[in-house]
Amino acid sequence: MGKIYNGISELVGDTPLVSFSRLQKSNEISARLLAKIEYLNPAGSIKDRTALGIIRDAERAGKIKPGDLLVDLTSGNTGIGIAAIATAKGYRAKFYLRDTISEDKINILRQFGSEIVLIDNDELLEPGALQRVLDRIRSENPDAYYTGQRSNPANPAIHFETTGPEIWRDTDGAVDVLVSTVGTGGTISGTGRYLKEKKSSLRVILVEPTADSVPSIDNPRVETIEGVHKVTDIEENVLPENYDRTVVDEIIAVTTEQSRRAAVSVAREEGFLVGTSSGAAIAAALQVAKRQENAGKTIVAVLPDSGERYLSLFQSPVIAE
Repeated sequence: MGKIYNGISELVGDTPLVSFSRLQKSNEISARLLAKIEYLNPAGSIKDRTALGIIRDAERAGKIKPGDLLVDLTSGNTGIGIAAIATAKGYRAKFYLRDTISEDKINILRQFGSEIVLIDNDELLEPGALQRVLDRIRSENPDAYYTGQRSNPANPAIHFETTGPEIWRDTDGAVDVLVSTVGTGGTISGTGRYLKEKKSSLRVILVEPTADSVPSIDNPRVETIEGVHKVTDIEENVLPENYDRTVVDEIIAVTTEQSRRAAVSVAREEGFLVGTSSGAAIAAALQVAKRQENAGKTIVAVLPDSGERYLSLFQSPVIAE
């Protein structure tokens, strides 16, 4: 019997787990490399899960009703997920974004009818800037519901409820290593916790940018891996509350160029157009897969989003060769 879905919310999740056999062969690795293709969520990224979890949790708690304004600070993808689900449910949305966010993401948010406020990226690099911006968001929107993706427990909870179980089901429990980038900490914390509860020997690898791929006061215009944040050598009060460091076994740092090259390799060898955060996950996963101790093991890399939102980043002569 056929099935008709009752709106966008029912389409979130159950993304495919794909064997990257061509990458395995070209990189001469004997581990099994699987990729969780999250851009096949309806609004194009893993953040659709976060958006659904946050909105659904607020609805169940009676905190929001149709017509209310939802507001947050976002690097784009969470905002897009919230905007898509919010508009389908009758909510309004407003987002604060760094002025370095890709124009593609800004245009998508506007297409969903969201209000956009751009923040000077240099301002966010100053000490204490993040908390000042969060305070500003609340003061400027006293009647809005602050979705708070960095601290809202509904964020890791949705990954514990969906992403982790999907990986466990699709591998028949034969997953040995999880590789994930970190933005707000929801994906790696929720997914990693679920899988470790099912299999204590499973290793969780966090992928972060190298220091020279992170903007600083001295180098504010560095090319970044958009949506991927650093967790080492970061002040405790700057880390997202949803990041559970006890889940993580190892941290691998990759450069922006490594992430872009890996994303291009995925496109040219596997046929999936993935974003730079996905490229970072693959770059790290390939490093892990090449280790002798991982021969024959199954490594799952979570690929957060599509490359369509970053095409302008792949046009340098080095990457586009």
